[in-house]
Amino acid sequence: MIAARGRERCVAGIARGFVRTIGAMSDRTPPHALVDDRPGEGVFRVHRDAFCRDDVFELELDALFERGWVYLGHESQLPRPNDYLTTWVGRVAVVVMRDEAGRLGAFLNSCRHKGAQVVHRARGNARLHLCRYHGWSYDSAGRNVVLRARADGAYPPSFDDAPHGLQPLAAFASHRGFLFGSLSDPGTTLADHLGDARIFLDLVVDQSEQGIELLPGDVRYTFRANWKFQLENTVDAYHFPATHPSYLRLMDRRARMGPREGVARSVWQGDDGVQLDERMGAFTFAHGHVLVWTTSPPERHPLYAQREALGRRVGAERASWMLRTRQLDVFPNLQIGSSAAIQMRVIRPLAPDLTEVSTWCIAPVGESADARRQRLRQYEDFYNPSGMATPDDTVNYEDCQRGMRSGRVPWQQAWLQGHARGIAAVRPGADAHARALGIRPATSSSGPFALADETVFHGLYREWAARLRDAETSR
Repeated sequence: MIAARGRERCVAGIARGFVRTIGAMSDRTPPHALVDDRPGEGVFRVHRDAFCRDDVFELELDALFERGWVYLGHESQLPRPNDYLTTWVGRVAVVVMRDEAGRLGAFLNSCRHKGAQVVHRARGNARLHLCRYHGWSYDSAGRNVVLRARADGAYPPSFDDAPHGLQPLAAFASHRGFLFGSLSDPGTTLADHLGDARIFLDLVVDQSEQGIELLPGDVRYTFRANWKFQLENTVDAYHFPATHPSYLRLMDRRARMGPREGVARSVWQGDDGVQLDERMGAFTFAHGHVLVWTTSPPERHPLYAQREALGRRVGAERASWMLRTRQLDVFPNLQIGSSAAIQMRVIRPLAPDLTEVSTWCIAPVGESADARRQRLRQYEDFYNPSGMATPDDTVNYEDCQRGMRSGRVPWQQAWLQGHARGIAAVRPGADAHARALGIRPATSSSGPFALADETVFHGLYREWAARLRDAETSR
């Protein structure tokens, strides 16, 4: 047994060395050049190295997560004065807090004295936060309120000129309760950064006059693959029938058995369990945000009983969009999946081949008990590691990661072809669906569900390449 384990370690070491040798062959290529974007020629490709190279990953953390707006949390997670939550912006620990007056702030979760992490729990309520290394204390507004033994410390006069409170983020703002921050000047306001993608956050928030809440019970899991697979997959309609046949078979079985109390019905199937003739479409926006929509049967939706009241309150067009299935990526780390349930995912890259995902179920405040039950059953059915879909997806991500690093592929043959579907159907600007909603996306596409347009990925990678190029230039 010990000898076998030794052989496994030896083989693994050789494999790692082989992969490093392969990667070194193409390390001279600038990271931004790993996207081949030639719309006039009908070409859009991404190179395998974008998912594997260590230098690409380090630049991603710098350029995408530590230089611009990223999602931090939701206001409903901090309902009371002195509430706090901890999170990460790239490699940097961050704490978001309400002070005693209820004002929100975001700070580096790092003591000004020696840099130690100050707040250790994921969430809580505290008026004071004590650094357990040397006893410096901070209040819920980030102010340093105790500098232990300061009078006896023989500090120089210049010490008093330096700030001693927790360092605030360079930018911090909220859109309808969704909290975003940036470690450095993002160069744009949050409203400009979100652009028309914010309309799809509004379609979530406006489902209730009281707004939304994150339901208790967040889930956190990791997979051994690159973070961009998760970013793509949420807006990838092409994978669904091939990746999730067990879920579709279960929905077919439930349809034959008839409706049962507390069991979710598929939003993709009719009463006979047959796939419905749906339409799908996609939008890309500035700054990398993208959305895919499908016309799932509205009667499966928890909001269906309120459709007339919704129409009177938000307008018929927006009410109809609330009943559609929508998958939204807010670049680079927030995903909102809206079907019969609403799932929020937050992506945290840990390594080129390791990703952490945190998820919550979102619900309108004040919805009926029946609607809440339907929402939770659908959420449990489909999402998270215990659901019917997420395990399928994460296995595929890991298969992709292994496939990309499993052998020597010549540079000219290492360009992935998974970004070409729909190029002949995409159009610049707004289509009829966008115009009806009053938005102006960068590109639009629509067609039958089987179109499964992959041009929606282009918006992600155009922003990815542009920001990596800017970061390379500034180094």
